[in-house]
Amino acid sequence: MGNVGKRALDVAASVIGLVSLTPLISLALIVIWLEDKGNPFYVAPRVGLGGKSFHMLKLRTMVVGADKTGWDSTKADDPRLTRVGTWLRALKLDELPQLWNVLKGEMSLVGPRPNVAREISLYTDFEKRLLEVKPGITDLSSIVFSDLATIIAGYADPNQAYRVLVRPGKSRLGVFYVDHRSFLGDVEIILLTILGMFSRESSLRGVGRYLSRHGAENDLIELAITKEQGLSHPDPKSFPHLLEDS
Repeated sequence: MGNVGKRALDVAASVIGLVSLTPLISLALIVIWLEDKGNPFYVAPRVGLGGKSFHMLKLRTMVVGADKTGWDSTKADDPRLTRVGTWLRALKLDELPQLWNVLKGEMSLVGPRPNVAREISLYTDFEKRLLEVKPGITDLSSIVFSDLATIIAGYADPNQAYRVLVRPGKSRLGVFYVDHRSFLGDVEIILLTILGMFSRESSLRGVGRYLSRHGAENDLIELAITKEQGLSHPDPKSFPHLLEDS
């Protein structure tokens, strides 16, 4: 795809977003600070394009020092979440400061979600292809696995639950994006992300159409369809080695 066009979209959208959303972000910062008087921002170390590390900016949704537990994935029932943080995550507002990373050129609006170095070190050769493009605020997997926190809830080790239940499908969707990315495709994914805020089913149907139109394998399309049909999440009892009392 045209890198100039993609970068122009990133810059224009991030500037407009940061300016228009400043009142909302400012209000969120105040509410976060009032809850526990801690820094309302969380600077998250992540790995981006070409394996280069950068600092991703987020609104803090957990107690101060939560990252010292070693858990990289967040469960819906995570005890580290603050009351305000639970609300911010539900509305995806904690991701808004990443528009600053987009403006700086460390991230793009659309691209595979950036991961922590610990998880990157476990990547297969196939998954390392995710590092061929800038990480993004949203992508196909962000839509399909928007309920990630619920999927891994109930497991003793959220990191391992993520690797077993989420990462395989998430990585396949990410690499599919890398192979089929385009300017118009990015616009479509942005629109599907916005649509998902109002209708998850409609957004997932859109992902299914995107995958089908670009020649995805049937099982990858089924991944989106499964979410669309609202099938139950994996029962923790089906993976006893992830349970606390296993």
